[in-house]
Parts: sequence; structure tokens; C-alpha cells
Amino acid sequence: MSEASAADRALAHIRSAVLSGTYPPGTMLSESALAADLALSRTPIRAALRLLQDEGLLTIYPQRGALVRELSPREVREAAEARNALETAGVHFADEAARRGLRARLAPSLAAQERALEAGDFPTFVRAAMEFHRSFAGLAQNAVLLDLYDRLQDRQMLSILRSTPAITGQPRQVLDEHRALLDDAESGDWVSFAGRLLAHQEESHRLP
Repeated sequence: MSEASAADRALAHIRSAVLSGTYPPGTMLSESALAADLALSRTPIRAALRLLQDEGLLTIYPQRGALVRELSPREVREAAEARNALETAGVHFADEAARRGLRARLAPSLAAQERALEAGDFPTFVRAAMEFHRSFAGLAQNAVLLDLYDRLQDRQMLSILRSTPAITGQPRQVLDEHRALLDDAESGDWVSFAGRLLAHQEESHRLP
């Protein structure tokens, strides 16, 4: 196995374990233990850990290991407020042409979210849900707005991970809230969208 493919394998395994909660926030990951578990050398493990640190999922401590990050309640709220502002702005400034066909474009995402939650595949749900929410920020077709949104994706992912029990404990409600957000976005009712998104965030993330 080449070093590149070994690193890809290590990256996929560790990311999936973090997203599924197998390695919950606060876990210190050891290069040597991961190498033994995956029957790989430490070189591809080290490369994978660096990439995951770049994604914001881990913090590497030399000679100690890599810590799975956990956001504080304040960090979760601040990230949620920023994303609410950007998603709402996307809906607010979108023209009718941009909103037209939104339901058809996002239907596959909603279906993927539902399948993932039913199958207990939380990593797939996380990816689909993040792309779903990003679509609202992208409605305005404003490159600056979308760039700001993308800078928050690591915190968005960590917020979702922190909220795994709340989301998996009420999958039907989460999906219904996503459908309602889509209704508001499609109609262009950004005021309703903002309030509904805030309620969705407070429920999913248990915001203080």
C-alpha cells in the first residue's frame, strides 16, 4: 500500500470515528495506538492527524497525541448566531430566480439525511445537513457571504458532533424543522426563516 493510500485510509477511519462519536470530544488519540489498530506505520497516521487538525476536528500536542476538540457552550452559541445571520442574509438577498427550484435541488439532501438517520449513519447525516444549510447562505449568490460561511464550517461540524444525542434522539423533529426552513427559504420569508432557524439551533444544540 502506498503512503498516499495509507494516509487516505487512516484519514477516513479517524474522521468517521470522530464524527460517529467513537472518539468523542476530549479523547486523546495516540499515533502508536492508531497505527497498531489500523496495521499501518505511524507516518500515514501522522499525516491524517495533521489534516484533521487543519479541518478543526483535532488539536495536536507534540509527544502526547491529538485531542478531539470540543467547543464550549459559548463557542457553540456564537457560531450558531453567525451562521444564522449568514443563512438568513442568503435568503433575504436572494432573488426569485435563485429561489425557484430550490425545493427540487434540496430534495435529494433531505432524502439522504433521512436515510442516514434511519440507518444510524451519523457521519453521512452530518455531511448532508451541513451542505443543506450552506445552500441557504449560497442563495444570494454573494461570494463574500459564502466565503464567510465556509470559514465557520469547522465550528459547525464540532457543534453538530457536540449535539449528537439531541439530534439522534429526535430525528423526525430535526427533519421536519429542515423542511420548514426550506418552505420559508423558497417563499423568501427571511423573517420567519431567521426565527425558525434560531429555534432549530436552540433545540438541536441545547444553546444556553
